[in-house]
Amino acid sequence: MEKIWKIKHASPEAVAEIQNEFKLPEIYARVMVLRGIFSRNDSRKFFYSDKTRLHDPFLLEGMNRAVEKILNIIDSHKIILVFGDYDVDGTTGTSMLTLFLSELGAEVHYYIPNRESEGYGVSIEGIDFAHSIGASLMITCDCGINAFKQIDHANRLGIDVIVTDHHKPDDKLPDALAILNPNLTDSPYPFKGLCGAGVAFKLALAICEQREIDPQLAWKHANLIALGIAADLVPVTDENRIIVCEGLKQISEGKNTGIQALLKTSGMLDTAITVGKLVFWIAPKVNAAGRLGDAARAVKLLTTGNPVYAMGLAKELEWENKKRQDITKQIVDEAILKVNMECDLDNENAIVLASSGWHQGVIGIVASRIREVYNRPVFIISIINGSGKGSGRSIPGFDLYDALKSCGEILTGFGGHPVAAGLSVEEGNIGEFKRRFIRQANQLISRDDLCPFIYADGELDMGQIDGRFIKFLDSMSPYGPGNMRPKFVSRNVKVNGIPKVLGKERDTIKFYVKSGRSELEAIGFKMIDQFEKLLLNRPIDIAFEIGENHWNGSSTIQLEVKDIKVGLAT
Repeated sequence: MEKIWKIKHASPEAVAEIQNEFKLPEIYARVMVLRGIFSRNDSRKFFYSDKTRLHDPFLLEGMNRAVEKILNIIDSHKIILVFGDYDVDGTTGTSMLTLFLSELGAEVHYYIPNRESEGYGVSIEGIDFAHSIGASLMITCDCGINAFKQIDHANRLGIDVIVTDHHKPDDKLPDALAILNPNLTDSPYPFKGLCGAGVAFKLALAICEQREIDPQLAWKHANLIALGIAADLVPVTDENRIIVCEGLKQISEGKNTGIQALLKTSGMLDTAITVGKLVFWIAPKVNAAGRLGDAARAVKLLTTGNPVYAMGLAKELEWENKKRQDITKQIVDEAILKVNMECDLDNENAIVLASSGWHQGVIGIVASRIREVYNRPVFIISIINGSGKGSGRSIPGFDLYDALKSCGEILTGFGGHPVAAGLSVEEGNIGEFKRRFIRQANQLISRDDLCPFIYADGELDMGQIDGRFIKFLDSMSPYGPGNMRPKFVSRNVKVNGIPKVLGKERDTIKFYVKSGRSELEAIGFKMIDQFEKLLLNRPIDIAFEIGENHWNGSSTIQLEVKDIKVGLAT
């Protein structure tokens, strides 16, 4: 599908003011204004990370009750169980709380549910485990906001529950001792973009404040929270940006043995670590623990101080992630065939696919890939023994959680975010769910919404891409949702030399572009469908991000191309 390019709007007056204030070229000022920098004060907040600017953790409703209970449990030498979701957000939050509470002298254990046998969220099995070890308190990480029956079960067993979560709540809340969630209705907490691990981190900071303990006891685990923030794709803005800045610094200094092992097995030990690298190289291996096996291995890896043990686990997850990639590719291929056979894309603005042969551990990744290909909301459902488990991904402007809520009476469970959600459904109701979901998508999504857009920060003359501009772009990091790496458009550039096809799948293109005296290397990942455009002997327009290629100890500027349009014949 042909992508539409749009240049983001930036107030000309604001851009001119930033130009004059900082004595910068116009493109620099545009990039700053588009990220909300309109003054020197804004600039200081953006460019200089300050831990003291985090919001008061006691603004989270229930925090006082939660802290009081935890400190009472520790002082009484009773047992705490931390129950975490099996994804990266849940396992990093669980790891942080386990380490932090242990350092306070608590007897703390953790539990991560099995993805296939227990499913998403708080499980009865986990609560029974807490009871079997004599736990008086259970703290959830990245789950629990809709665990009504499970928390009632815990209460009957005499186990108090503190929920730390960030998912959207239902109309009512479970009967927990305390619920910490910035997205509760009418919550006074000023930042809604915390991930599950971030909420757990705020709990640790509140405990430090209440006990007058050095907050560094919590901050020393910012590397784990940064990994959770990156993996959960929450905004890298506000206090998340501050946490990520500190966390990336700790990762580069090798502060966590497990993360170091993952970096080594990924061949990234001596490279600059970014949010993007965490998302694409480290998070999938942490997730692999729960996709094809026991997700508790992720917590074991992230909490160990033994480098030999950590390396053994990291190698195990590296192998499982490769296996996961093979399984994912097979299911993606099958899903595309099903789209061609079963879907009426001319009249359906969403895709729902179901099969009894699909591995439940990878359906979220498959949903993401199918959404990328067809640019519309997608649900992929795996059926086992008459029950379906589904994972969905959406496009901007269509709220998956709200869509699932309206289908609630035919689902056995659901939860998630506007852009990513999960469900469970009996096999006999899948057809009805598909009809209702597509009907909602058709009502709320226009055909124009289905056109893929590339939003660029501005048009750029390639002659402006120099060392100073690279340093400026580096200073805008860490990048991520809410502060994505800037995209630019350069027009009427020449393809120089012979383009190449690279990669294991032979789907990456590499070429050189020239404009005036400037010649730069360009690479397009998974853009083999655009290769022929490079062979037409015509000028091209390119949309791209600016990166660096590190090879044999040297670095060169590299354009990471996102789209190509053919210009006029020469």
